[in-house]
Amino acid sequence: MNGNELLFDEAHLIPEEIYVRRIRDLAYRDIVTCKGATPVYEAAGIMANHKVSCLFITSESGHIDGYVTDIILRDRVIAQQVDLHKPVHFFMDRDIRSIESSTFVYEALLMMYQTKTRYLLVEEDGKFVGFLSRNKLMSEQAQSPLVFIQSVKLAKRSAELKEKWAKVPFIVDQQLQKGVQAEIVNQLITAIADIITQNVLEEALYELGPAPAKFAFMILGSEGRKEQTLKTDQDNAIIYEDRANEQREEVRKWFLGFATLVSDRLNEIGFSYCTGNFMASNPQWTHSLSHWKNNYRKWIEEALPETAIKFSTFFDCRFIYGEKSIMDDLRDYLDMELQQPLEKFFVYLAKNALQYVPPLAFFKPIKTITVEGKEVFDIKKAMTPIVDLVRVYALRNRVFAENTGERMKVLFDMGVFSEKQYLELHLSYYYLMSLRLKHQAKRMLLDKASPNNYIEIDKLTRIERATLKEIFKTIENFQEGIRVKFTNSLLG
Repeated sequence: MNGNELLFDEAHLIPEEIYVRRIRDLAYRDIVTCKGATPVYEAAGIMANHKVSCLFITSESGHIDGYVTDIILRDRVIAQQVDLHKPVHFFMDRDIRSIESSTFVYEALLMMYQTKTRYLLVEEDGKFVGFLSRNKLMSEQAQSPLVFIQSVKLAKRSAELKEKWAKVPFIVDQQLQKGVQAEIVNQLITAIADIITQNVLEEALYELGPAPAKFAFMILGSEGRKEQTLKTDQDNAIIYEDRANEQREEVRKWFLGFATLVSDRLNEIGFSYCTGNFMASNPQWTHSLSHWKNNYRKWIEEALPETAIKFSTFFDCRFIYGEKSIMDDLRDYLDMELQQPLEKFFVYLAKNALQYVPPLAFFKPIKTITVEGKEVFDIKKAMTPIVDLVRVYALRNRVFAENTGERMKVLFDMGVFSEKQYLELHLSYYYLMSLRLKHQAKRMLLDKASPNNYIEIDKLTRIERATLKEIFKTIENFQEGIRVKFTNSLLG
């Protein structure tokens, strides 16, 4: 065992309760409030009297509009020598986040790291019942990998971030060995990747100076779906606000230079360049909001096989940095477009979902290919039909959940999938994901090789082979359902 393995052998073992404890199991603090018109010195006095480091600011009607903290008062009031009689609402942070009390603790922490918020309002039955700080949640997780995520957050330079990313296979391997669900491991990998990307973006902005326009940096593909594995490349794009004609070229030039710097840094850290060039550094994928809206509209209206593939890629998008309202605007526009009659469009989306055929064979359980002299099958391609078919149903029903598992659950709740269909799909997908992650971690840690998606048939147990065969039959059945529902019926 080498030094790196020792680092993670004890320090980051996960107590199993981290994945079963919910927010309601914790002792959260009472919400202390004041009106937005309250002078800032009085607000500070309220915080002192109640011994709280966070004070929530309300409107006259009692709606929580924002909050101030000790740090906000230090940086925005004392350091700036502001008139202490000014209303506190001038200084508050408006980024209010809330979470249901039934949420798992680890989900709350991951959300706080990914959104950079330090405080969460706790909600029960539509009412706020308290709040939690990130420090409070962290103190509950003294031995969890979430401590490692905190260390990633504090690493600002690319060299440090590269070291952190190199340690992720150890964490993944440990969690899988302890029986942690692949769905949760995906979330851990994604959270770490998100923080690394955010830190790279901030590093680039520090070097280049402020952006010339508000923008949203979005990620695509598996990371966009929060389903990242250890074999990952960059899939991202930039949307920036529309500017006056005379500014357009300069603004666009700046963002392309910014995107190239970010892409190069991510590649150095371990997020390789996208072979399909779906990156913000590609001029095709850095545009104004109006241009992006036009992209989505054209892909829908043209309804060609190649545009269906592009649309699928860019439907699996997720905001990660910048001005979230820009991406919300694009999402609202897409929702409106999907309400039009789009039969031809869905035909091509469905055909795209039928492109990959499960590796079943007549004379042996699983069809293989030969790679480096070994009989293997590509587990990524085996999983792709599930991602694709769930996406088709999600689009048809205007379901904007980001994650394949979440989409399945919403479709089940809507009655699109029966309970049997939902369970079969969900169990199949995450069984394959677990197998894929285990293979990649083993290849990196034991074989000292780069991760890939080729599973050796000879290394599988008889039970694993039988399970895979049943999973591939399940996928085949769902594909037949899509063929009937979307292609036969629509082409008539």
